[in-house]
Amino acid sequence: MHQNHTHSGTQTGPETKGATLHKASQYDFHTRLMGLGVNLANSRMIAQMANIKPGDKVLDVGCGSGNLTLTAKRYAGDSGSVYGIDASPEMIDVARKKAKEMDTDVAFDVALIEKLPFGDSTFDVVISRLVLHHLPDDLKQQALTEIFRVLKPGGTIFLADFQTPANPILARLISLFIGHPAMMQSKVSGLIPMLAQAGFYDLASGQTRSMFMGFARGNKPQDR
Repeated sequence: MHQNHTHSGTQTGPETKGATLHKASQYDFHTRLMGLGVNLANSRMIAQMANIKPGDKVLDVGCGSGNLTLTAKRYAGDSGSVYGIDASPEMIDVARKKAKEMDTDVAFDVALIEKLPFGDSTFDVVISRLVLHHLPDDLKQQALTEIFRVLKPGGTIFLADFQTPANPILARLISLFIGHPAMMQSKVSGLIPMLAQAGFYDLASGQTRSMFMGFARGNKPQDR
């Protein structure tokens, strides 16, 4: 994990112990190849598995260039509201441009997952895709505690991240394609004890329809 660094052409975001991605154009190219773009199959799958409904208030943490966030708005509808936060100013700039081109009122802001700029009990659903593997364990726990805080009682957290396939040959091929070393060690089910420690219940984890992505899900108790 690394801190943000300033170099030519790169804006400096808030300081964090987690990795921050800056090259938004390259990021979008690779995500489209994996079906992660706006309203593409993987983004629709995540929104459906998170059970985003019309009227929901949704937060996408570590939203990157906004693909999943903008897809979530399609499910929350005109009566819902959707927000995306990311530590990278470059990613937020691209996300805002997409929102403007699509003429949608999704709000994007530069912020940290471990220090969310929202009040207690604000959101019905919090989603995150391919973000948690960038964080050291202490930051993961801090982030999950923050997400618990901003969720409404009864609200849902849905996390999607790299999941190493059981087949070692397939795992190696996918890892080479994705080009991310964390893929080989990643296991989304490892988030379940952290979710429990943060206060979530009704916990579940497993494989998504994507062969390289698993999920972890939990709910905030009604009386919290």
